[in-house]
Amino acid sequence: MKKVTIYEVAKESNVSLATVSRVINGSTVVKEDTRRRVEEAINKLGYRPNAIAQGLALSRTTTVGLIIPSTSISFSGRVINGLCDVAKIYDYSVYLHTITEGVTDIKEIIDDVIKARVDGVIIYADKDLDDSLKLLEEYNIPMVVMCSQVSAENICSVYVDYKKAVCELCDSYLEKGIEDIAILQDHRNDVVSQLMRSGAEEAFKKHGKEYNGYIEVSKDNRSTYKFLKSYFKTHRHQVFVANRDSQAMAALNASQGCGISVPDDMELVCMNESKYTSSVRPEISSFVVPAYDLGAISMRLMTKMLKDEQVEEKEKHLNALFSPKQTTKE
Repeated sequence: MKKVTIYEVAKESNVSLATVSRVINGSTVVKEDTRRRVEEAINKLGYRPNAIAQGLALSRTTTVGLIIPSTSISFSGRVINGLCDVAKIYDYSVYLHTITEGVTDIKEIIDDVIKARVDGVIIYADKDLDDSLKLLEEYNIPMVVMCSQVSAENICSVYVDYKKAVCELCDSYLEKGIEDIAILQDHRNDVVSQLMRSGAEEAFKKHGKEYNGYIEVSKDNRSTYKFLKSYFKTHRHQVFVANRDSQAMAALNASQGCGISVPDDMELVCMNESKYTSSVRPEISSFVVPAYDLGAISMRLMTKMLKDEQVEEKEKHLNALFSPKQTTKE
């Protein structure tokens, strides 16, 4: 038999999830006709209240739920450090959840967060959350989204302005007459990929041109190196931009294997500097992303929301600083 959820009760009784929770928890602030309607829906559907509904109670736990995709753990280590340092200052504990694409349902994770009775939720969003944001908003839980620009009554966001970074990068090349700029799609981070593409399109539009250098990659592709090794046999670009360090290193190795000299024939840029972009030769020119600040500011915003302090900016953007090295020309 299919398990009836609190969402179905809310839909049947035409009320919010928070109202259903108040009825379940015996709150006296619910109007009598509304309470009766919810109770009738519960009886009709055969709903049995569980830990999710109980977790919507008003008590505080001084615990914040952190949701991070497993594919982003390597980069998000610095983010977590910043977040945990600020959490410690304000006496909050962090409850970590990971999402595995194709295995873990974001809605299941949200349920786990509510069951844990956290005071707020911070999500590292490397993909579009679609209506998952609406789901959390209905729970009336303070939320901070990292890496995506979103906001609502109980939602703030902190993000790196990749669009601006790529726009300025492309603009600098266009000023020098260089138009052949390729950007490699990154399925592991669709949000950043689209921001990079938008930044390039904006820069080209500014110069009265149309951008057509976005390289789409099949989701079935399992090796960036093999893909680029084949791609570079028939394609040449003046500038090649990758999001992750592993993509940039794959581009460096594949181009050299195809007789393309970096940076003489093709300049290479990575959007996220790491210890690996500096350990290869030539060293890869990259953007320095303030990952620690991303986590620290996100947690500080969360503490403000939980303490009902004034939040000046609900959408806080951070800049990435370009650090030229050996894969780009002066």
